[in-house]
Amino acid sequence: MARQIGDVILEVEDLHTYCFTRFGTVKAVDGVSFNLRQGEALAIVGESGSGKTMTALSLLQLQPKPAARIIKGSIRLEGEDLLKKSEQEMRQIRGRRISMILQDPQTSLNPVFTVGNQLIEAIRNQHTGDDKRSLIRRAIDGLKQVRVAAPERRVEDYPHQISGGMKQRVVGAIAISCEPKVIIADEPTTSLDVTIQAQYLRLLREIQEETNLSLIFITHDFGIVAKMCDRVVVMYAGRHVESGPVRDIFNHPSHPYTQALLRSVPSMDEDVERLYSIDGQPPALWDLPEGCRFAPRCEYADDRCRRDYPPSFKVGKNGAEHTASCWRLESK
Repeated sequence: MARQIGDVILEVEDLHTYCFTRFGTVKAVDGVSFNLRQGEALAIVGESGSGKTMTALSLLQLQPKPAARIIKGSIRLEGEDLLKKSEQEMRQIRGRRISMILQDPQTSLNPVFTVGNQLIEAIRNQHTGDDKRSLIRRAIDGLKQVRVAAPERRVEDYPHQISGGMKQRVVGAIAISCEPKVIIADEPTTSLDVTIQAQYLRLLREIQEETNLSLIFITHDFGIVAKMCDRVVVMYAGRHVESGPVRDIFNHPSHPYTQALLRSVPSMDEDVERLYSIDGQPPALWDLPEGCRFAPRCEYADDRCRRDYPPSFKVGKNGAEHTASCWRLESK
């Protein structure tokens, strides 16, 4: 069954999430905007510390409180502004309408409860009137959906009794158990070996095609982006610096940071003595430069870049979809 890309289901506009610490104000997310369509797969990429996970947590209002607070912006899910919802209302939305697969299944699962108990806890929120036998049956069906072998036996297992790849499937089963419209997958293949990664990505793709859900994929791996996603948002130091269709980003990267990230991907066709790496380090989020945040590491930076942050410019033939924030694009 092919995916059907529908109308916009999630709109994020000018989102700011700051962490207030004794060292200063950490601008973890500082003006991020993007949208997601029904049935679409959107990648959010960038170095560690660029604000990817904090953006995802902010969508669910699970940012670490009380230090982290959403300062301004809007998050609209099917037209409803989630930032105007109370905590009780968000509990009804999490899992049922938008869900998240966390990065490390070892810490996502509670070691003292069985796999079945943890699945049932999520399912009970959606099916409050079901008896215990019906909930167990739904838990087994959930494991079947993520292709877990012998699910009737696995519901009785504890997390330490199953492999890392199996844990990741269980976490995925919990995320999709309430049939959400949107799933956020936060680097779900980080702790898996290469062969299990391929199987898990294929599984996510199959589930997305079967249910036509929308997927936000947070990753460092451009290979995963090329295989899984329709559009890309590139983040750096708390802001999105480029966004557009996957094909446009790969064929015509327009921001120097995106170009540097793609150059960092090893090529099988080139014989080089030393792999390319981006010089320098990302700026401290509590002491950000005034102008472009990539300027200290950019080979094209000039005085204007260091003084003023560039707006978002439309790029190329699909300019309405492909945008980048770089002063070099102003004349183009």
